[in-house]
Amino acid sequence: MPNSVPQWVLNDYIKLRAYFGEKPFTVDDASKVLEKPSDTVMVLLSNLSKGNLVNVVAVDPENPKRKIYALRPIPVTRGDLEDILKKAADLIRTRVDYSFILVLLFYKRISDQWKLEYESTVKELVEEGYSTQEAGSLAKEKFFHQFIISEDYLWDNVVKHKGELHVFFSEALKKLGELNPELRAVFDNFDFHQFASSRENTEILRQLVELFDSVPLIDVSPDILGDAYEWLLMMFAPEKAKEGEIFTPREVIKLLVGILDPKPGDRVLDPAAGSGGMLITTYKYVENRFGKEEADKLFLYGQEANAKIAALAKMNMYIHDIHNHKIEIGDSLLYPKFELEAWDLVLANPPWNQDGYNEEVLKKNEKYRFVYKYGYTPSQTADWAWIQLMLAATKPDGRVGVVIDQGALFRGGSEKAIRSKIIDNDLVEAVILLPEKLFYNTSAPGVIIIFNKSKPQERKRKILFINASQLYEKHPEVRKLNKLGDQHIAKIVEIYRTYREEQGLSRIVSLEEVKNNDYNLNVTLYVTPIEEGEKVNIEEEWRELKKLEEETRELLAKIDTWITEIIKTLQS
Repeated sequence: MPNSVPQWVLNDYIKLRAYFGEKPFTVDDASKVLEKPSDTVMVLLSNLSKGNLVNVVAVDPENPKRKIYALRPIPVTRGDLEDILKKAADLIRTRVDYSFILVLLFYKRISDQWKLEYESTVKELVEEGYSTQEAGSLAKEKFFHQFIISEDYLWDNVVKHKGELHVFFSEALKKLGELNPELRAVFDNFDFHQFASSRENTEILRQLVELFDSVPLIDVSPDILGDAYEWLLMMFAPEKAKEGEIFTPREVIKLLVGILDPKPGDRVLDPAAGSGGMLITTYKYVENRFGKEEADKLFLYGQEANAKIAALAKMNMYIHDIHNHKIEIGDSLLYPKFELEAWDLVLANPPWNQDGYNEEVLKKNEKYRFVYKYGYTPSQTADWAWIQLMLAATKPDGRVGVVIDQGALFRGGSEKAIRSKIIDNDLVEAVILLPEKLFYNTSAPGVIIIFNKSKPQERKRKILFINASQLYEKHPEVRKLNKLGDQHIAKIVEIYRTYREEQGLSRIVSLEEVKNNDYNLNVTLYVTPIEEGEKVNIEEEWRELKKLEEETRELLAKIDTWITEIIKTLQS
């Protein structure tokens, strides 16, 4: 990251970047672009040099005293961003909700991007024949920008008001929401007046602004920025888990997406979207295999009941530069805002054992007869209500992947009745038992169930059980947790795709056998890991045995001597 440079220097840097990119220029060239005298430009270049943002690339052959410069990208690394976020987290811990850090990160990013878009557009319009004044006015129009931002509410202008930051941030978010309807649901959920509810918090906000002010985000790739955003979500996951927020480990999502293997053009739904991890991983999976242009052909849709978490999901999408998405707010079980029978893939980690969704409640869903056609769940757990909703949402040839509590595999009562009907309809393709201690909110292992409405002929009336309970490594950052390694994910995905058996790891079971087991899908009933026996070094064991024999002979000889002496003593 560059050494700290004044804000006016960064603003002029952005103007020069828009005109020259990384091409060479002279002081006179820069003076014309900035409309500033040469002396001021020299001061600017001196500051940029200190910040490592400009190089002298050559000397003008016609005037050896005149240097030729080239700008450098602003080098902000993944480590730089994580360092900033760690400091921000230390500032707010337990006093202010961590989501405000994410809002500031997002706001700073779109503000920096707007400035670069503006300067680049001015340059293009001037080259097309517009006057500088006309170009400057036109370049503010919305069709030149990803988001509309009034200049008064750019980050640089808001943070000038050091004593009233909470007032101006609140006003800025409200205005941004008005100008960008797609962001209104995001910014409506964050109140900086509430943030600055005490003098201490006002000071925290000031320090947070100083932190983010030190990191220009115009050259940070969406991957690095997105990883930083996700890193912060993960950092606060153990704490938020105690409050009921669920953060699905990204390795579990990576496994689920790898199994479902999305393709360009797929319509993908997550009805319990959380912070958007499932949809983002789906996008990145397709992008890594087919390129960004093909990933943009996906249609990603999420619905989340918690408005603030839905706002985090929207920001997460934009931070990752993903625009082919829609995130809605609402209770999916009762008021789904998505079409039914319309999705190629439906994947989710819904709240496990969610209570309060019995027959009476589920019938609030206008299409309850279709959605919950296999039966109604008990009040204590909605696991099989979620599964039925996901099945109802898929196309006739669609697939479902759900991360769910292990108890859903074998509990009785109305859940068993639902489970048996779904098994009889040959919808269950695979059941995967995960290792324990993967999740932040429970030490229970959890399972992945894959449903397929159009099984290949060779998989009909069969279920693949995979016992992956032993495939894990220790979590590198959270001492009490485990995690799936890349090699474990690759192994499980390969077994699913080849649909094969491996002793102690996977087994293909007929529906008849499952029915004979009373529709119990508990993985350990069908696959038990092979316990590794203790390794024995025969040579070393033989030497140990010989040594024991020698010690035994010596001991027996001593005992024989003692007994002989005792007998002699008794006879004397």
